[in-house]
Amino acid sequence: MYERETDQLQKIIDDSSRIVFFGGAGVSTESGIPDFRSADGIYHQKYKYSPEQVVSHTFFMRYPEAFYEFYKDKMMCLDAKPNAAHLKLAELERAGKLTAVVTQNIDGLHQAAGSRTVWELHGSIHRNYCMECGRFYDAQYVKHADGVPRCECGGLIKPDVVLYEEGLDQNVIRGAVEAIAAADTLIIGGTSLVVYPAAGFIDYFRGKHLVVINKSSTGRSVRAELSISAPIGEVMSGLHV
Repeated sequence: MYERETDQLQKIIDDSSRIVFFGGAGVSTESGIPDFRSADGIYHQKYKYSPEQVVSHTFFMRYPEAFYEFYKDKMMCLDAKPNAAHLKLAELERAGKLTAVVTQNIDGLHQAAGSRTVWELHGSIHRNYCMECGRFYDAQYVKHADGVPRCECGGLIKPDVVLYEEGLDQNVIRGAVEAIAAADTLIIGGTSLVVYPAAGFIDYFRGKHLVVINKSSTGRSVRAELSISAPIGEVMSGLHV
């Protein structure tokens, strides 16, 4: 299944030396992490508040108990393991083919698979800081804290995750844009390209090959040389490095 598309993708990879992968939630669904916008994603589940409300800066500051109840339950999937897509991307980097991963995900699975150059546009659940003294706490501490996680100094601990109403980290933006601008091939995978400003980053690509791998159609009309409507892990696992 998908042999013809995989063969085409293989030829593109063989012809490339500076691949950048731009990915979203669909990369991690095969690891058991729910996405936000698919038919069975978080946005279609019933809560007292919408997910967009809950993961906003205002909500976090005003209702930290409700925020953490949702966040720990739905966004901290600490038992998830890298899937075939994560592993293949790490393999491509080790082989000198892939220069960077730009991800909208916060799960850290690219690093767990062995990827070294990863630009996390929306932060990571694995970094958490006290808002008073700045002390670092890992994901296990936050996940298993009773209710709202607090620092030893008493301060509120905040995940290093970009919430709605917050801006992206300027250093991350710069790194992601420079990587995309220097790429000869851009592979977009597992994203509907509807979340801005992240979705606009692909406009910086001026390379030779543009590939989209996504189960559903993307929110933006991109002029891809190759478009594959399939689970990304299935496609990537068929590639040879």
